[in-house]
Amino acid sequence: MADVPNGEQGCASPLELFNSIAAQGELVRSLKAGKASKDEIDSAVKMLLSLKMSYKAAMGEDYKANCPPENPAPESDSGLGAAEAEEDFVDPWTVQTSSAKGIDYDKLIVRFGSSKIDKELVNRIERATGQKPHRFLRRGIFFSHRDMNQILDAYENKKPFYLYTGRGPSSEAMHVGHLIPFIFTKWLQDVFNVPLVIQMTDDEKYLWKDLTLDQAYGYAVENAKDIIACGFDINKTFIFSDLDYMGMSPGFYKNVVKIQKHVTFNQVKGIFGFTDSDSIGKISFPAIQAAPSFSNSFPQIFRDKTDIQCLIPCAIDQDPYFRMTRDVAPRIGYPKPALLHSTFFPALQGAQTKMSASDPNSSIFLTDTAKQIKTKVNKHAFSGGRDTVEEHRQFGGNCDVDVSFMYLTFFLEDDDKLEQIRKDYTSGDMLTGELKKTLIEVLQPLIAEHQARRKEVTDEIVKEFMTPRKLSYDFQ
Repeated sequence: MADVPNGEQGCASPLELFNSIAAQGELVRSLKAGKASKDEIDSAVKMLLSLKMSYKAAMGEDYKANCPPENPAPESDSGLGAAEAEEDFVDPWTVQTSSAKGIDYDKLIVRFGSSKIDKELVNRIERATGQKPHRFLRRGIFFSHRDMNQILDAYENKKPFYLYTGRGPSSEAMHVGHLIPFIFTKWLQDVFNVPLVIQMTDDEKYLWKDLTLDQAYGYAVENAKDIIACGFDINKTFIFSDLDYMGMSPGFYKNVVKIQKHVTFNQVKGIFGFTDSDSIGKISFPAIQAAPSFSNSFPQIFRDKTDIQCLIPCAIDQDPYFRMTRDVAPRIGYPKPALLHSTFFPALQGAQTKMSASDPNSSIFLTDTAKQIKTKVNKHAFSGGRDTVEEHRQFGGNCDVDVSFMYLTFFLEDDDKLEQIRKDYTSGDMLTGELKKTLIEVLQPLIAEHQARRKEVTDEIVKEFMTPRKLSYDFQ
């Protein structure tokens, strides 16, 4: 997270800050393009975020590329800069917080303008489906939504909707955090009995990462095996690679072009922070992620129907893409997609750090052995425990920052057992070693079962999932 802005930034004018941010953004991009060291890039990103915080403190609004400040915000208390500097930073590529508890999701809801998933909505989902709500709903892991009540209205009135989610295949190995949207999407598919499209954005990863087209597509196929291993119904699920599908689907490409026509360069720069030095591929990509939100992008499934609403379960960092999509939808005659947003899955080293495919110790990977899982949890999982056993027994542990407890909220199904663990750890009755042992006992069979299911996913099965076809759902 950015440091509290220093005196130099604090006394700069808004226009000077604006120009500094643009220059720093260019520096970050050139460092990444030149494959500078991770430390050098991290340091530059930190400075960029710090400048953006200073700008927000001065102007009372977020920095927007290509929109220089006109009038500075009215003078405010000198304490504001420090308070604003502690704001979380979330966009589709960067998630940073200074808090060991992780992102403040209530603030994020206000900032993004979404709605909180409250008890009333969870109860309504339970009534509509006749099923106990998924633990991700019960525990606030999916915490925010856009228009979920509209989806439930449609479902209760026997009107169809479909699910859309995706994966950016940046490496062959996926970690447990990557499974979160798919575990939940599978539950939604089962309880609502609806078709699902899963977009593999191999084109995005080619544009953003140092990959060849063949590598990006290869990762998409490998990641698809892990996704299929979550148990999706082959008769109701279409998984597609952008590199493959866009060339063979006139409906999909027509929608991409319609979206491109209705979003200006200024808008994508404002939403995504693109600059003049970004490739035109990056600038046009948001339209490709938006297109699956519209049913006629899949004529083989929905024929030429344009009125079937889409529900998108995803992590909250993907929301900027769909704010753009929801803005465009009415202008091209389509319903706005609805969304369900999840929290972020914390890295083993704590909620302030980022999981990375290049750091094998930052998470539990789906390829890890039982022994590796045990070692990683014991050695790397950030603890909310005290320095000594005596202190821990006296004062208890902190579940809000303890990564082993956070992981259990994602993967332990039994609510009563989870609550008992929380009480025992908070009171000091349970030690950190015992909490880690409980997590290991939950993760080892979960990963082993996933690996067994993945072994059964042949190339032929992947090909079947990825072949454009009619799904067994009638849209008369």
